Amino acid sequence: MNFQELGLRAELLQAITEMGFTTPMPIQEQAIPALLKDGADFVGLAQTGTGKTGAFGLPLLHKLDVSRKAPQAVILCPTRELCLQIVQELRQFARHLKGFRIVAVYGGASISFQVGELRRGAQVVVATPGRMLDLMQRGAVVLTGVAYAVLDEADEMLDMGFQEDIDRILKALPADVHTWMFSATMSKGVAAIARRYLKNPVEVTIGTRNQGAENITHLCYTVHPSHRYASLKRIIDVTPDLFGLVFRRTRRDTQELAEMLARDGYPAEPLHGDLSQAQRDGVMGRFRRRQLRLLIATDVAARGIDVDDITHIIHYDLPDEIEVYTHRSGRTARAGKSGHSIVFVSPADKYRIGQMERRLRIRFTEQTVPDGAEICRRRLQEMAESMVRMETDEKTIAKWLPQVETVLAPLSREELVKRLVAKELEHHKGSHVSSQNLNAEASSAGGGRSAGAASGGGRPNGPMHAFEINAGRADGINEGAIVRLVCEHGALQSNQIGGIRMQDRSSLFEVSGEVAEQVRNGLHGALLDGRPVKIRDAEALPPRGHAAHFAAPQRGGPRRPPRKPYQRFRVHGRQ
Repeated sequence: MNFQELGLRAELLQAITEMGFTTPMPIQEQAIPALLKDGADFVGLAQTGTGKTGAFGLPLLHKLDVSRKAPQAVILCPTRELCLQIVQELRQFARHLKGFRIVAVYGGASISFQVGELRRGAQVVVATPGRMLDLMQRGAVVLTGVAYAVLDEADEMLDMGFQEDIDRILKALPADVHTWMFSATMSKGVAAIARRYLKNPVEVTIGTRNQGAENITHLCYTVHPSHRYASLKRIIDVTPDLFGLVFRRTRRDTQELAEMLARDGYPAEPLHGDLSQAQRDGVMGRFRRRQLRLLIATDVAARGIDVDDITHIIHYDLPDEIEVYTHRSGRTARAGKSGHSIVFVSPADKYRIGQMERRLRIRFTEQTVPDGAEICRRRLQEMAESMVRMETDEKTIAKWLPQVETVLAPLSREELVKRLVAKELEHHKGSHVSSQNLNAEASSAGGGRSAGAASGGGRPNGPMHAFEINAGRADGINEGAIVRLVCEHGALQSNQIGGIRMQDRSSLFEVSGEVAEQVRNGLHGALLDGRPVKIRDAEALPPRGHAAHFAAPQRGGPRRPPRKPYQRFRVHGRQ
């Protein structure tokens, strides 16, 4: 089937042809004929990026009376970004409809400007629920002539807490309004709205209810939480074309992960609710221009993001609700393209993978995190191949060659290649070239400390190395915070940490000598409770039980040692 067979008005078909579209997408092919019929309410279930805007926008434009300037349709959507996206697409479809006007209203922008735009007249109003309700209460929008109400991304609006706002808006619309609802999943809340407001709706489902897109490859890495950051860096390093979203639970987690990646040289920025609208626009602009390779986001902040060619969705934290996985993953593999969805899962949470497979009817492929040597091998191979493929502009470089050739003349071909390889390897120092296996099954079956350390009877086997950092008890931290810091940033398991001695303004800890260098590199510039960490080598801690083991700086006279002897902590995947 082509667009010509759908029965759309000539002006729309002309615009569609000019936009380069010939064949409707599956949701469009099934929804448009149903929506062109008079009196039809509608429920469409399809993933994000499958052409839903065209599915409701084209029949809506077909039915509009452009001679009337009062609102004839209201489109509700969850975020400012989706508002603007819908407006942009509808304007392209309506480029040959003379007199057509559409207004977007959303929070975070001047409400007086939006009121002025509405007073100038428009056939279609695209709105976020909160701002729409505000304008209704001000009497700035007239709904008496609205014939069509569209709920786009209905499940996301409910997840964001807009249930009450949506109810109030729909109840304020004329009794004979036709309601069209589009959603990625048929959650209980979506089904409830359909029962309450839709009359004998036509339902179209692309795929299976609550099922993810078929062209997404789902990958699972089983790692202990303390190894997630090091695993993430290795996956980024081994995937040179990665352009994606990384999901975290909280605003603070999002900010910290983005700062850690930026310090380690990865173009990444956070997207969370603490950003102003101007800051959010700046971040999204840089991401769309690919000045950023990674966007670290919370679920709420990422809603409404519409960026083409996202290759990877990375679930640094598993979502609490299984349906949220579908929303996250749907931001890749858009418009028929393919994409990857990566999850980090701890051994304790592995059962949730099976739950998602059954509920979402998808299949995860088990993956192993590559070691540093494999990353270096692949990057060097990529560098060499790119140099072979590179085309040179002889005229441009001709005047610069003599000087460079003079400087490089003493080097043989073999020496030049060695230096080139060494230069490239500088980008992969520290934990990146570590041979440490980050995969949970091989690194530490129990996820805790060694038997001796756990029982308080000894240190990890082998020589130890001591470090001192600039944070202590007076800064409100404890031994558990030190363990989490070292595991997260140093890419260690807790059984590689020996003794810990807390002081007022500093702390000392030991690690296995074999991982000392990666701890030194990993903690350099790290943050602990928002403050930069400074690390330096220290003298070895005295044996456990030695009086000096608990010594504190002598300020204003001797201090009484703690009542309880030093305790060693077993940490199971705590962040």
